[in-house]
Amino acid sequence: MLGTTNIVACVPIKDAEKARVFYEGVLGLRFVKDDGFALVFDANGIMVRAAKMKEVTPVPFTVLGWQVTKIEDMVRALQKRGVQFEIFGFFKQDELGIWTAPTGDKVAWFKDPDGNILSVSEHV
Repeated sequence: MLGTTNIVACVPIKDAEKARVFYEGVLGLRFVKDDGFALVFDANGIMVRAAKMKEVTPVPFTVLGWQVTKIEDMVRALQKRGVQFEIFGFFKQDELGIWTAPTGDKVAWFKDPDGNILSVSEHV
């Protein structure tokens, strides 16, 4: 059933102007349209809907993540674009903010302008 269809990713936003600058200008997603309810972006064939909300209460976990290769290079590239990576302090992260799981998978977290937690990860 749904395993053969495309997923639509959704993230809540309060300030559409700041969100567009961030998702399009900083993260490099292709802006598709503003349909009145959400800003729609294309993330390598996946639709990302930044849903316009009156208020956004960020949750304490990742709401959107990107699987990457060479996570260290991606983190450095995003830092050059102004992205600040989170250091949580309850597990060991390196100087770039990358946590390495016991399995060898790596994750680094950052926030969008509304405080939503986003991530980049590299999986073995």
